Amino acid sequence: MTTFIFQDIAARGKTHNIIKPSTQQARDWFRAQAETVAGVNREQLLKDRKNTKMALAPTEAIGRMYMFFYDPKHKDTLPYYDRFPMIFPIDWRNNGFLGINLHYISPYLRAKLMDALYETSNNQKYDETTKLKLSYQMLNKAIKFQYFKPCVKQYLNSHVQSNFLQVPIESWDTALMLPTEQFAKMNKHDVWAESINRIK
Repeated sequence: MTTFIFQDIAARGKTHNIIKPSTQQARDWFRAQAETVAGVNREQLLKDRKNTKMALAPTEAIGRMYMFFYDPKHKDTLPYYDRFPMIFPIDWRNNGFLGINLHYISPYLRAKLMDALYETSNNQKYDETTKLKLSYQMLNKAIKFQYFKPCVKQYLNSHVQSNFLQVPIESWDTALMLPTEQFAKMNKHDVWAESINRIK
């Protein structure tokens, strides 16, 4: 596998005539491919010049998936945090944004949440025009979105430490399962257990 995992798995999908996450079978195929990846070079992911952005535009970013490096302002007092969030932005603040960081739940729950989130998409093209129609209020009132609750985090623009990688929609299901989470002060399995307690 070469440097760019998303492109590699997308190319592999084309050989099997699986191009877009338009069916559950296609989504499951991409997820299974990603689960075979043992490790990821996060810095290399951000070298994807075609899909990296210096900043997020409020009118464009909500409903699309992004990865980036982050250093929290209050990291000394946080019990744990993710240095490499994988988010869907859902709202904007004067100095940053609110996002669903899917790393805070296990890959199994990410898949369940993602299946529900696909139902909010603005069209069925599954291309660069497709995005999710997301808001905190909408997510909070439907039981099918319940796994989002421990994932909601606020990010300050001044503490973002890299460009943003916009993950193409055909790679969303790959990204879900890749081991890109980078938790500090607690291992990922304990983070996921803590998140389960917050969902109950």
